[in-house]
Amino acid sequence: MLLDSIGEVNPLHSPLKLVQHPEPILAAGEVLIKVTRCGVCHTELDEIEGRTPPPKLPVILGHQVVGTLESDSLLSKNQQQAAGLQKGSHVGVAWIASACGECDFCKSGQENLCPEFKATGRDIHGGYAEYMKIRSEFVYPIPNLLSDSEAAPLLCAGAIGYRSLRLSNLQNGQSLGLMGFGGSNHLVLKLAKYKFPNSPIFVFSRNPEERDFALSLGASWAGGINENPPEALDAVIDTTPVWGADMEALKCLRAGGRLVINAIRKEEKDKDVLLQLNYPTQLWMEKEIKSVANVTRADVREFLQIAAEANIRPEFQEYELKDANRALIEMKQGKIRGAKVLSII
Repeated sequence: MLLDSIGEVNPLHSPLKLVQHPEPILAAGEVLIKVTRCGVCHTELDEIEGRTPPPKLPVILGHQVVGTLESDSLLSKNQQQAAGLQKGSHVGVAWIASACGECDFCKSGQENLCPEFKATGRDIHGGYAEYMKIRSEFVYPIPNLLSDSEAAPLLCAGAIGYRSLRLSNLQNGQSLGLMGFGGSNHLVLKLAKYKFPNSPIFVFSRNPEERDFALSLGASWAGGINENPPEALDAVIDTTPVWGADMEALKCLRAGGRLVINAIRKEEKDKDVLLQLNYPTQLWMEKEIKSVANVTRADVREFLQIAAEANIRPEFQEYELKDANRALIEMKQGKIRGAKVLSII
């Protein structure tokens, strides 16, 4: 499914075209993956509609990729052993496609901030296809306990949620708010209940069905975006595409609390909301705002292992590859229960 131009996603416009594309030709250090599943992410909406750094058009989207290693012929035996990879391995690919490995960020384990960071499905072809290629060191073994459809959303929605929860500095017993309840935050809720069993979790969503879904997964409370939770919050993780949710989140934070914004871009339509920031009620008392930028390989590896051990599984809906446009439209319309996954075979 090829994207060849930037434009709005709507029922009258199908931005992705089903095409016959040449099979990837491998360079040194790359491997070929036969794709079985690929998660659909809100970032793809941002790419198509022009809110991210420009993708390298034409491009095949998709950065929550699961499949089998089709070719390892360009890897040395040492590389195979180090990566735990061999032909036929069950593997995944995430948003991070490469980083330079030499800058201060890479050397300190912050490769997500590398100025040479390249993204799967934006800077290189991704997983909305039968085959893709990737540098071998950016491939992850998938734990045997996870099915392909379960593993796909964990590679981005799960991994970025894991990073967001770490950046929140939450301690067991402290209160956590989740703004928005789609593919990522429903996994954050499951992860938080595992890591912080004594922490109450409060979910904010415009969609009554999502609020009911959150309560069914163990949320302590669920309400609208502009509703007040029963108590002040130590941390809030926001996954919405709009600024208004952040302004509401800041009001709910207790002194010293932290808002973590898990969104690669915010929509411009309500940017004037930022001008209405009320310092005394929303930012004073040492409240913090922290953004999340990309993921590291460690985020992906660690979260996959935790998900397998703690039985953290995403709720998901499956679509055929040819229906990728419908999946994106339904995501934009808010018709989400958990994650969306494309079935390639």
